[in-house]
Amino acid sequence: MDQMDTTVEEGRGLPPAAIITIILLVIAAVAVVLLSQKRKFEPVHAGKEAIEFTLPDLEGRPVSLSDFRGKVVFLNFWATWCKPCEDEMPSMQVLYESLKDQPFEIVAVSIDSEGPEVVRKFVEKYGLTFTILHDRKGRIKDAYKTTGVPETFIIDQNGIIAEKIWGPRNWTDPGNLNTIKELLESGPKPKEAYGAKSS
Repeated sequence: MDQMDTTVEEGRGLPPAAIITIILLVIAAVAVVLLSQKRKFEPVHAGKEAIEFTLPDLEGRPVSLSDFRGKVVFLNFWATWCKPCEDEMPSMQVLYESLKDQPFEIVAVSIDSEGPEVVRKFVEKYGLTFTILHDRKGRIKDAYKTTGVPETFIIDQNGIIAEKIWGPRNWTDPGNLNTIKELLESGPKPKEAYGAKSS
């Protein structure tokens, strides 16, 4: 009986090395969870690499952000029900037409949850000719951690966010085009140079 009790006691005990390994695994797991939570809430701002994505256009064709690498990309999140977006769109069209001979592209991502026909009506109403994509499930909006619409990211030729803009702007005002002009005239900067640039 005594021998059996001893055997049971020995089976219950873990070697010190195994205990240390378990503790380290638990600490590592907690660290991974905390780090992922931090990343989840960390804003996407100037100086960061633009998050790659693929979304359908209004005809259902897949378009990727990387398709425009080498160009200055004006990435705009918007919705048909958003009045400030509606006010901003005509000036975006003017901007697009004025830079159509330059390595520049507007990619306007609609976050409308309804079908593409709703977005198409809006596009036709305003005669928009730049790239319109549809983020119906809000996946890309969430990846970019947008806080509302409109929200715009100016992305340099290397795929780095040069400027982040909250709210609408009048894109016919030359004062609002400084970052775009600098990138088109002088090319991309080191990512650290963009760090403080958000408006």
